[in-house]
Amino acid sequence: MPAPPRVIDVSAYQEIRYSVVDRVATISLNRPEDRNSYTVRMSDELADAFGRADQDDDVRAVVLTGEGEHFCAGLELSTSELDAPDDPVASGWAEPAGRCSMRIFEMNKPVIAAVRGAAVGAGATIILPADYRLAATDARFGYVFSRRGIYAEGASAWFLPRLVGMGRALDWMVSGRAFDAAEALAAGLVHSVYEPDELLAKAYQLARTISAKTAPVSVAVIRQMLYRMSALDSPYPAHRLDSRLAADCLTSPDAIEGFKSFRQRRDPEFKGRVSTDLPGYLPWRGE
Repeated sequence: MPAPPRVIDVSAYQEIRYSVVDRVATISLNRPEDRNSYTVRMSDELADAFGRADQDDDVRAVVLTGEGEHFCAGLELSTSELDAPDDPVASGWAEPAGRCSMRIFEMNKPVIAAVRGAAVGAGATIILPADYRLAATDARFGYVFSRRGIYAEGASAWFLPRLVGMGRALDWMVSGRAFDAAEALAAGLVHSVYEPDELLAKAYQLARTISAKTAPVSVAVIRQMLYRMSALDSPYPAHRLDSRLAADCLTSPDAIEGFKSFRQRRDPEFKGRVSTDLPGYLPWRGE
């Protein structure tokens, strides 16, 4: 029987839900009566919740999902205007989908998106920086911006080609057509597909495995290395960082525990904390 959720002060949240059970945080879009359509308030609450999970050393993984039968049907159609200032460039204003997707990109914790029903517009872009995307058989995706006379959002023009290749990204984004879970799986957008009533259980099973088997500090560094280093023009900067990290492992308590637990054929008990033990020389720290 899983432990009950810890009591967390999330009383300010109105359009999402947040809870933590057994070192796994769940962030749920919570406007099921409107198919979890996306709003400015929801974007800010999502960014805050991911920040909350990232700063909590008791959280080892995050599951992102939606209440009800749909993940997110895109921008709330009754929204007449965004919260953009008169001069968005000078103010550094960020569009709503990007407030969530860029916070997920910055995460030190792995994120598992569990998607069923509609995942359209913002619903299709905010999942792109997740480490895993699991879909139900009833999931329908759509990068529908060209059919609404608007533009790609959530930095999706950067994330999507890295996941599915430029040709498929062009097809989906230029046409704006909807596609099903089978096509998403074949293209590599999602990692696996399940029946709707199995989806969340599979997501939590994956989250618990990551929590039990991996070192939080290692996951945080590796996750960011993949995003930050893989697009560089040469492998030399990545190798220089590899070498410095490898030298540190000689005295790392987590590395010692990792090899010791492997020899003893038991689950590791990693003590490193993301809040205090990330190497200070990581080139992206301080951004």
